[in-house]
Amino acid sequence: MPALFQDAAFWAMALFLIPLLLRVPIAVSLGFATIAVTFVWDLGLDMLSYNFFANIVKYPLLAVPFFILAGNIMDKASIADKIIVFINELVGDLTGGLAVAAIGVALFWGAVSGSTSATVAAIGIILIPGMVKAGYDKAFATAVVCSASGLAIIIPPSITFILYAVVTGVSVGAIFAAGFIPGIIIGLFMMISAYLTSRKRGYRGEPRTNGLKGILIAAKDAFWALMTPVVILGGIYGGVFTPTEAAAVACFYGLIVGTVIYHKIGWKDVWDILVETLNASAAVMIVSATAGLYSWIGSTVGLIEKVSALLLGISSNEIIILLMIYVILFIAGMLLDGVSIVYVFVPLLIPLIKQFNWDPVWFGVMFTIMVSVGTITPPVAMNLYVGCRISGLTMEDLTPPVIPLLVATLLALAFLTAFPWFTTVLPRTLGLM
Repeated sequence: MPALFQDAAFWAMALFLIPLLLRVPIAVSLGFATIAVTFVWDLGLDMLSYNFFANIVKYPLLAVPFFILAGNIMDKASIADKIIVFINELVGDLTGGLAVAAIGVALFWGAVSGSTSATVAAIGIILIPGMVKAGYDKAFATAVVCSASGLAIIIPPSITFILYAVVTGVSVGAIFAAGFIPGIIIGLFMMISAYLTSRKRGYRGEPRTNGLKGILIAAKDAFWALMTPVVILGGIYGGVFTPTEAAAVACFYGLIVGTVIYHKIGWKDVWDILVETLNASAAVMIVSATAGLYSWIGSTVGLIEKVSALLLGISSNEIIILLMIYVILFIAGMLLDGVSIVYVFVPLLIPLIKQFNWDPVWFGVMFTIMVSVGTITPPVAMNLYVGCRISGLTMEDLTPPVIPLLVATLLALAFLTAFPWFTTVLPRTLGLM
């Protein structure tokens, strides 16, 4: 028998990829590969239960269900509606104004919800019909919302940042701070792309009806909504509470705003919110647990070291290796969800981070940008699926208008890769690195 077929690392990879290609759920594929390799190579089946629970019983992970709950509460409280009305009043009938505003809203909503698909659902149901009514092409409007919603995991708070911090051990606060400027830079690149397309096609918004008075009225109505990221992020960086505590505060703040101020949340809504949160949190946690098991078995049988050695065997140039990593993550984003990408690939990449002395916080932001790209690259493109449900279009309809925005994101990634200062300056200034 060839030596390759006797290698536990080979079977750890093969038994994960084969079920995955057969469209077996990611958690099942990861769990199956782990159990099979553990049993055949007698690595200790009694360790599986311990590692299963150890992977999810981590304090930073407590923030994940809380931030999911906070996002659902903010959605039901119509906080996104208030922000959208305010920004629409600001842009008026400027060329590409609504497209640029959609990206601005996604940036803002990213500071409320750490989920990209939830952001598409929250802002798309209002912005897409509004842009179509103003004369924008439906496919372009949907593409803008879906692409910009990827910013939700780059602008903190971000579930992907939390998971990366859990796997690598970096400070959650540091990587949260590191995401601010890159998120804004990517948003600006997207805005330029959307503006150029809008100017070419003659897209404009609707004229303002009340001028400055209308802007002031909208700002007053959106005040409590606009305060949401100030409360969450101001509390974190002001030292009032930790990121995990901030998630709980966000839930409480959203509930007060939704029930007492905007009167949008009733008892039935609370039940629906809890059910949605339970479903989403369970999905994240089961993948976290099984992927953690797979990382353990990968480390035990030497898979992590062999993958790193394979990449280093191709080239020792860090720029080439980084480009290869980006390509691998781009392909992975077409096949896997963000949670799975973090747990499967980050452990494999940690040796390379150490080998080239890359700042793990900087690399975490670059990694997350590639995860956000995966939300708009078919066939597994969660943002596009949600956009299709809202707009009634197909994936084929959305792919062409998404491409210029995807290119804009990759150009921003290249800029941030070449100039890491923009990523690390804020956490260093705040003393978090």
